[in-house]
Amino acid sequence: MKDIQSLLDEYGISHQNATNKLIHWICIPIIVFSLLGMLWSIPLPINVPSVWINLASIVVLLALIFYMRLSLPIALGFVFIGGACLYGNYVLATSLPSGMLWKVSVALFVIAWIGQFIGHKIEGKKPSFFKDLQFLLIGPAWLLHFIMKKMGISYK
Repeated sequence: MKDIQSLLDEYGISHQNATNKLIHWICIPIIVFSLLGMLWSIPLPINVPSVWINLASIVVLLALIFYMRLSLPIALGFVFIGGACLYGNYVLATSLPSGMLWKVSVALFVIAWIGQFIGHKIEGKKPSFFKDLQFLLIGPAWLLHFIMKKMGISYK
C-alpha cells in the first residue's frame, strides 16, 4: 500500500484546475453525505438494537479503518466528518416523510457526480478512480489534508 503523501500527490495530479478544485470542494462532501444517506436507507436483514447500527455506519467504520492504515490524523479528522454525515442523515431520516431519505440522497448523489465529471472535463483529465478505486476514498482525505495544513496540523 502506498503512503498517504504518495496517494494525495497522485490524486492531486488530476486536480490542478481551480474550477475543478472548487467543484470538488462542493461535490465530494455532497457525494459522501448522499452515499451514506442511501446506505442509511437500506434496512439490515437482521433486527438491530439501535438506529445507529446500519449500512452507513458500517461503511464509515470500514473507511475509518482504511484511513487509519494511511494516517492517524486523517482518520481522526474523518471521525468528525463521518460522524457529522451520519448525524445529518439521522436528522433527515427522522424529519423527512418515510422513504424520502433515499430519494433525496440519490438526487444529490447524481447531481454531485455530474458536477465531478464536468470538473474533470474542464480539467481535461480523467477522474483518479478510473485508475484505482481506492481514490474514491482518497478524495475526502485530499480535502481534509488541505484543512489540516491550513490549521497547522500534520496529516502524516
